[in-house]
Amino acid sequence: MSVPFIDLKSQYKALKSSIDSRIQKVLDSGAYIGGPEVGELEKRLAEHTGSKYCLAVASGTDALLIPMMALGIGPGDEVITTAFSFIATVETIVLAGATPVYVDIDRKTFNMDPKKIEAAITKKTKAIVPVSLYGQAADLEEINAIGKKHNLFVIEDTAQSYGAKYKDTKSGAITTAAGTSFYPAKPLGCYGDGGAIFTNDDQLVTTMKEIREHGSEKRYFHTRLGLNGRLDTIQCAILLAKMERYDWEVDQRNRIAKNYTEAFQGLEKLDPQFSTPYIKPGNVSVWAQYTLTISNRELFQKKMTELQVPTSVHYPLTLPDQPWYKTHTKVLHDINISRWAAGHVVSLPMYPDMDDQTQKIVIDAVKVAVEFSMKEG
Repeated sequence: MSVPFIDLKSQYKALKSSIDSRIQKVLDSGAYIGGPEVGELEKRLAEHTGSKYCLAVASGTDALLIPMMALGIGPGDEVITTAFSFIATVETIVLAGATPVYVDIDRKTFNMDPKKIEAAITKKTKAIVPVSLYGQAADLEEINAIGKKHNLFVIEDTAQSYGAKYKDTKSGAITTAAGTSFYPAKPLGCYGDGGAIFTNDDQLVTTMKEIREHGSEKRYFHTRLGLNGRLDTIQCAILLAKMERYDWEVDQRNRIAKNYTEAFQGLEKLDPQFSTPYIKPGNVSVWAQYTLTISNRELFQKKMTELQVPTSVHYPLTLPDQPWYKTHTKVLHDINISRWAAGHVVSLPMYPDMDDQTQKIVIDAVKVAVEFSMKEG
């Protein structure tokens, strides 16, 4: 039996009636851009997150770039961010015209280490972009406090943590603005690219709305630089259908993660660098990934492949070590933990419809692969 890494087919089967009927309604209406489902989704997402405003946008990348543009971040500005994330985090900073300043991560959570931020602040610093990686919110209270102290904007990259809880608040509702992604493989995903921006700021949401619509205050009247950042109506319809059972899916992801963690207890005796994910007290992860650390990843993945269980690496290079960024951006601060993580993390299959039999196959394979990687390494 071959195990899927993510099973979107089972999810579709469970929601087929609702997804199909919502898509058909859009097709019948002909309102493919800006249909009523867009506003309906924005209202639903804002309520679910606890944020005052939500804007649906075309991608998770737009969800980060648009707030930066709206806040006036550009040439001459510095933006502090993590060294360990997907490329869009730093890409949007560079696209806005600003200079990324990388700080290291916490070894247990893989999120930005707040203790490293203040040393990276200069007179040019304008914002901090923490990433809530692997489904767990970053240390947003501490980061917000630093932002307030130094008069900096905080933009949370919540591409992997939609629906996650930070203490008593949802990821996305805590900072100046936040951007999430609805890429199909995300915990809440559409059937193409998509994203959303969250904010509690009345003026900021108006500016971002104009930027999303080619910088237009009204039709054919463009008051600022903008882009085409709209999310189409069909994707909104799909997301509305998926929202019907999203909280259940988060519960299932947490159940599956708990099973993994309990099953893997003791493997650190075989591999001293083996670890399971650490969730801080008070946090609830949405488990975008279930990510281990392992001493010999190459041998571990080789054995897992032989056992027909897929794995993935999120991410094999730090942001400043990516080829283009290695040439065009600088590392000014220690990022040794990020580089260690890039060489040792590996993610396992994680999806809400995983049954116990399938999970047992994954668990048994991991135990075999850990032992193999240490004997052969």
